[in-house]
Amino acid sequence: MLSGFRKEELLSAPVCHIDIKQLNIVPLIDQMSNTAFQARNLARAASIFDLMQQDKECAVILTLAGSLISAGLKQIIIDMIESNMVDAIVSTGANIVDQDFFEALGFRHYKGSQFMDDTLLRELHIDRIYDTYIDEDDLRICDDTTAIIANSMEPGAYSSREFIVEMGRYIETNNHDKNSIVYKAYEKGVPIFCPAFSDCSAGFGLVHHQWNNPDKHVSIDSVKDFRELTRIKIENDKTGVFMIGGGVPKNFAQDIVVAAEVLGYRDVSMHTYAIQITVADERDGALSGSTLKEASSWGKVDTAHEQMVFAEATIALPLIAGYAYHKRNWEGRAARKFNTLLDC
Repeated sequence: MLSGFRKEELLSAPVCHIDIKQLNIVPLIDQMSNTAFQARNLARAASIFDLMQQDKECAVILTLAGSLISAGLKQIIIDMIESNMVDAIVSTGANIVDQDFFEALGFRHYKGSQFMDDTLLRELHIDRIYDTYIDEDDLRICDDTTAIIANSMEPGAYSSREFIVEMGRYIETNNHDKNSIVYKAYEKGVPIFCPAFSDCSAGFGLVHHQWNNPDKHVSIDSVKDFRELTRIKIENDKTGVFMIGGGVPKNFAQDIVVAAEVLGYRDVSMHTYAIQITVADERDGALSGSTLKEASSWGKVDTAHEQMVFAEATIALPLIAGYAYHKRNWEGRAARKFNTLLDC
C-alpha cells in the first residue's frame, strides 16, 4: 500500500470494448451528412468506407496507429475481420503485441486517471496511457512470451507478418483467448504487418532471444514486410486504405503504390479509396497530419474518393465502422486470405 492506494484498487475497472453490432447508427450518420465541419466529413468518410465494401474487386487495407486496443476498440477491428471488411492490416507493434496479444494472454487494460501521480504508479508497477492503466508485471510476461515464440522458430529472417502468424498459432495451441485481432486474422488468413515491430513488447522479447542466441536466432526483416505488402498491391490492383492515425503504418500502406512502380508495374493504380482519421495538423509538414490530397501529389492516392476526418479515433472509428457494418454491403465479400498468397 502506498499513500492510501493499493494496486488492486487501481486495477479494478477493466476497459470494455465497443460492440458496433448492438446499435444501428446508419440514420445518425445519414443526418450528419447534411450538417457541417467534421460531422459532415465523418459522414462522407463512412460512405467511402461503405463504397469499399460494395466494390468487390477492392482489397481493403486497415492501418492502426495510436493507442487503440487499450482504449476499447478491439472488438470493432475483430468484427471487421470476421465480416471480411478488411483484407490486410498495417499497425504499430504496440496495438498488436502490447495490447491485443497482451489481452489474448488473459490480461486487461483498466480505467484510470490522467491526474494520478505517475511516481506512485511507477512504484506500484502500473503503466499509464493517458487515463488507462496497464499492469507492468503482466506486460513483462507478454515480453517474455514473444521470446518463447522466437525460441520455438527456426533461426532466420522473417517478416513481421510471419512472426504474427506464429503468435496466432501460439494462442491456438495454448488455448488462450481467441477473441483477439491476432488470432482472428490468423484464422481468416488476414496478414498483419508491423513495419516497426521492435518498437513494442516484441522488441524486448526479440532482444532477449537474440542476446541469448547470438549465432542462430530469429530476426525481423522490414524490407520483406514492404515486399510482401507490395505484392498484395500487384496481385490485387484495386485497393482502399482506411487509416486510423498516421505514422509508419500510414506511410507504409501508401508507399506500396510507388514500390510496385519501382518494380516495373507501371500501370499500377493509386489507392482508389482513402480515409484517414487523425488529430494531427498538416501545417508542420509532418506525416501524420499530411492530407490525402498531398499524398496524391506523390502518386499514392486518387482524389475521387478520399476524406480526411480530423477527430479522435475512439469517437470516429466506431461511427465509421458501425455505419458500414449496418449498411451490410460487406455481405458477399469473399475472404481474400492474402496470408496464403504470401506463404507461397
